[in-house]
Amino acid sequence: MSTPKLNRWTGFIKTISSLEPEVGMTPRTAVWKKNKATLWHYPSKNKKYSVPLFLIYSLINQPFILDLGPKYSLIEAFTSSGYDVYLLDFGIPGYEDKDLTMDDYILRYIKKGVQRALLHSNAKEISLIGFCMGGTFAAIYASIAEEPIKNLIISVAPIDFSVTPILSEGVKMLQNDEINLEPILDAWGIIPPSYVRRGMRLTTAPVAYSPYLSLISHADDEERNLKWSRYHYWAKSHIPLSAAALKQMAVDLEKENKLIKGNLVIGDRPAKLENITANLMAVGASHDRLIPIEQIQPIIDHVSSIDKSFHILEGGHGSLAKDGRAPSYLDNWLADRSN
Repeated sequence: MSTPKLNRWTGFIKTISSLEPEVGMTPRTAVWKKNKATLWHYPSKNKKYSVPLFLIYSLINQPFILDLGPKYSLIEAFTSSGYDVYLLDFGIPGYEDKDLTMDDYILRYIKKGVQRALLHSNAKEISLIGFCMGGTFAAIYASIAEEPIKNLIISVAPIDFSVTPILSEGVKMLQNDEINLEPILDAWGIIPPSYVRRGMRLTTAPVAYSPYLSLISHADDEERNLKWSRYHYWAKSHIPLSAAALKQMAVDLEKENKLIKGNLVIGDRPAKLENITANLMAVGASHDRLIPIEQIQPIIDHVSSIDKSFHILEGGHGSLAKDGRAPSYLDNWLADRSN
């Protein structure tokens, strides 16, 4: 076997057999806790902007994808650019959290977390950035918020559930009342991470196997191997999901598409997208198999924001920071709207 091939296979075996990589290395402090959730503050060493960033991630993965490691951390990139950053980590729910609903996550966690971030930062306004289902929750919260939201960014976040290219037949059956998930979800109470992982693989197959092919192609490059290890570790970091939240999302969002239709109610408040007046950027990814552009772009036509735009990035669902910098489209947009 030639030396380059031997080095690649040696690197491949070393990488896949190594221990869990270190992640989440940007300095942070917990400033608020509720149940399993933690609000983390990442201070900027050279604060430049008066409007802090409040990040919301999905319920089914751990949020350390936003702080993957040096040079590949979006949070580190933001703090280096001069932003104070807050991250709402929902934590890992247990069976005792089976009754947590979408309303709870938005009113008891996101809303309260934003209030705490505003108090802690002594800021007059805040920027919300939501990723995946965290972006959907950010949009819902922004539609009922009394707090001063200056900027809203939703990244690869589903808004219009009339478009469901993945598992479309299953969604149609749900919409036509041909299947009823409630008895199963009530029996489970909490969806185990193994089932969440299998569901994600079902929607992205055969992509689930491609990371190993990618690793082989550069397995003689230690730096790229470390990045691969961290990303692969995150991709397997699925966490339990409250059955009550999943039931509400399945009915209110996927089945009845209430958010885009304007008849969603959170608590006792109408969550209408037309209530959103914050500066808005919606982001879709050209190669995102999980959340296609058609599910995201319709928000542009439903909000009342004067300053609104839609950006398509080349990449997939997890495209974030690179070489220590936030994507230029995001960095430039925020810089113009954060003082």
